[in-house]
Amino acid sequence: MNSTRLEAFSDGVIAIIITIMVLDLKVPHGETVDALAPLIPNFLSYVLSFIYVGIYWNNHHHMLHTCEKVTGGILWANLHFLFWLSLFPVTTAWIGENHLAAAPAALYGVVLLMAAVAYRILQQVMIAVQGPDSLLKKAVGRDWKGKASPIVYSIGTAVAFRSAPLAQGLYLLVALLWLVPDRRIESLLVRE
Repeated sequence: MNSTRLEAFSDGVIAIIITIMVLDLKVPHGETVDALAPLIPNFLSYVLSFIYVGIYWNNHHHMLHTCEKVTGGILWANLHFLFWLSLFPVTTAWIGENHLAAAPAALYGVVLLMAAVAYRILQQVMIAVQGPDSLLKKAVGRDWKGKASPIVYSIGTAVAFRSAPLAQGLYLLVALLWLVPDRRIESLLVRE
């Protein structure tokens, strides 16, 4: 099987995740601009999670373009990755409602960490199937962002119990780091 069905399924799941997250944003109670103030934490948590889901969708899309064949192992690794992404709406809503609390900030960090680990597992399974000379293996290289992100998520999760805003700042820092497009796979696809 090629990666077309896997990509279509994953795109559908990711679209549903984003839809669920946006549906959790509530209509302001009141008709003045002041009515928006209580919604700011929810909106900011939504924006951060939307950025994360967008980053994963973009990188997942590029990664699948390097995949020549899909195996059962790749399917299961992809489902594992999508499972962790599917928890974004719940943790996004919880941290939005309780933006200064430790437990929601820590759980958000755990979900970010596990999504990163699951993505890495998917990447490694794909490399194992495609072989050591695969396009993905060449593109990944040393992948300093992919290695640093789980470390920062772990630190953020631990820090959440001392300062939820600091933990959230660390999560934002990683998102900003990934907003710079990773052109490794794109550039190799153009050359081949």
